[in-house]
This record gives sequence, C-alpha cells and structure tokens, in this order.
Amino acid sequence: MLYRAFLRLVDKLPLPSLRVQRLIAIAVILSQAGIAVTGAVVRVTASGLGCPTWPQCFPGSFTPVGVSEVPVLHQTVEFSNRLLTFAVSLCAALIVLAVTRARRRRDVLTYAWLMPGGTVLQAIIGGITVRTGLLWWTVSVHLLASMLMVWLAVVLYAKINQPDDGIEVVQAPAPLRWLTALSGVALSGVLIAGTLVTGAGPHAGDKSIERPVERLQIEIVTLVHLHSQLLVGYLALLIGLAFGLFAVGITPAVRTRLFVLLALVCSQALVGIVQYFTHVPAALVVVHVGGAAACVAATAALWASLRTRETVATPAPAKQSA
Repeated sequence: MLYRAFLRLVDKLPLPSLRVQRLIAIAVILSQAGIAVTGAVVRVTASGLGCPTWPQCFPGSFTPVGVSEVPVLHQTVEFSNRLLTFAVSLCAALIVLAVTRARRRRDVLTYAWLMPGGTVLQAIIGGITVRTGLLWWTVSVHLLASMLMVWLAVVLYAKINQPDDGIEVVQAPAPLRWLTALSGVALSGVLIAGTLVTGAGPHAGDKSIERPVERLQIEIVTLVHLHSQLLVGYLALLIGLAFGLFAVGITPAVRTRLFVLLALVCSQALVGIVQYFTHVPAALVVVHVGGAAACVAATAALWASLRTRETVATPAPAKQSA
C-alpha cells in the first residue's frame, strides 16, 4: 500500500527520457567515487576529527564553530566532506525517482534502491569512524563500502542502458565470465590489502598529540608486499582473460572496456611504485584512491558487458508467391 502511494506521487513528476536517466546514473557513479576521494583528502590533511562529533560537527552545532583547539582548515575539510554526503544522497534519490517514474524493469529498480540504502549505511559507518576516534579498521570498512557502491552504481548504469523489452545476450562463454568474476574477487583482495597498508601507514587522519590514532601494528613493508603481489595476481588474471576473450571473439564495446581496464590497472601500479619510493606523499594517496575507484568502475563495466540485453528485430514475413 505504501509503495502504491509512492508510485502515485512519483507519477506526478515529468517522465524522464533515457538520456536523463543516463545522466543521473553517471552523477551517481561520480558522487560515490568522489566521496571516497574527498575522504582521502580528509585523511592526508589530518582533518578526520575536524568535526569531532557526529552527526553534529560540534556539540550543539551541525556547522563548524570558532574553536581554537581545532584548526579552521581541519574543520573546513571535514565539514566539506560531510556536505558531499548530501550530493550523494540527492543523486541516489533522483535515480530512484527517475527509474520508478519510467517504470523500468525489476533489476533496474533493485539496483537503484541500493543507492540510497548504501548511502545510509555509509553515513552510519562514517559516524562510527568518528566516534571511535578514526580506528584504522573503521576507516578501512568505510573505504571498502565506497568501492562496493561504485561497483553497484556502474552496474546500474549498464542496466539502465539496456532495453527493458530486450532479450538476454551472452557475450562470452561461461568460463570467461567466471574468470571476470574471479578478477573482481582478486580486486577485492587488492583493496583490502591496500586499506591494511593505510592502517599501518603515516596518514592516520589526525595528528593530535592528546588523542593519537591507533595504527595497525604490522610492519608496513610486509603489507606493501602483500598489496603489490595481489595486484600482480589481479593483473595476471586480466591478461589471461584478455587472451581468452580475443580467442573467442568479442564485441567492440567489450574490447574497449578491457583495454581501458588494463590501462588503469597499469597506471595504478605505477602510482603505487612511485608512492613507495617517495615515502607516501599525501597528494599521491588521493590519486591512488581515485585510481582504485576507477579500477573498480572499469572492472564492473567489463563484467556487466559480458551479459547484456539486446533488442532483436523481428524478421519480416516472407512474401508468398502468387
């Protein structure tokens, strides 16, 4: 009954074209990836506790106040990151309204509703992160949840582009699709190891002497080697996948996504090497997080392109001879 009432309200909105739905879906991807990048900016500028309480910035105020104990820069950076949550929420709400008003098929609606649901979950995780004083594992979970949201948002965009009345078309044999899924699992391992490196690294998110942030007590060089070896395994899987896809023949769309993904992974590896030998400069940490989001998005796009929905033209009936 509530959903029917919701549909009646949504039906009062203008009918969004496919182009509008695509633009909103792109905004969802960018906002989900963007908040991960701004989160990295918060961490490397030591602004994680620029707003020491949650959901308020300071007790009794949702906005920064003139407190000498917390530098203005840290307050501004952390508050700006929190403001971006409203943009993420707005995009998530708009995509739900758009696909619901357009009466898209069930799987599109399901992925669309995951956007606001994931945003609420992210807000809760962010609150836990602040209230626990930026414990390393809460920061790790926060980033991993953002990467998951980027994946889901890209799959949503792919589904929106596919016709509701189309038929399912498999673009690659099942073993290669499973290999693509396995590469996604390997990417998850790379991301988890990367958050462990961050947890043991120098960018804790806050440098206050009075409230030092607890770090992961594992030798960082060991974690860096783990992270890099998992990346090598991920890249090896992608290279094997590329040979397999070319052996069976692929569409131009799949080929483009594959090449973009390989280029992004190699670029990300280069950034990581430079980070290691330059002692993890703050700017490269932000670039690395952005690159991670791009790799997640590209892997999701490749995965989604291997099973699509296509409109198949009905052949015209043959003319009968007199």
